[in-house]
Amino acid sequence: MVMMFRGVRGATTVDENTEEAILGATQVLLQAMIESNAIEEDAVASVIFTTTADLNAAYPAKAARRLGWRRTALLGAQEADVPGGLPRCIRILIHWNTAKSLDEINHIFMGDAKKLRPDLFSEEPSTSNGRDQS
Repeated sequence: MVMMFRGVRGATTVDENTEEAILGATQVLLQAMIESNAIEEDAVASVIFTTTADLNAAYPAKAARRLGWRRTALLGAQEADVPGGLPRCIRILIHWNTAKSLDEINHIFMGDAKKLRPDLFSEEPSTSNGRDQS
């Protein structure tokens, strides 16, 4: 079994700029990414969390600590404030060692964030490697 250093992406949106909304949505997204890809903390090198400029009520990385990830390097950043960009969006990028091929990785996009990667979603769920989680 050959281990590779891979990244898995996820994104979600929230309805309001509150700590409860940000941490709740981040935790749901992160848990879905972990479960869908069978990620174990010991295999994770780092996780990057980003938010759009309109979300500043909490650090989304706190959700990973609440899930028990205490030893993993976590970093928060702000997305570029691009005109017309998706509002109230939280993104996650997990870097981890895995034997999975690129085609076996499940990128998770929830809520309005599905608009960010329409190529991962189709009318037929079986043809998609993006997990449709509304």
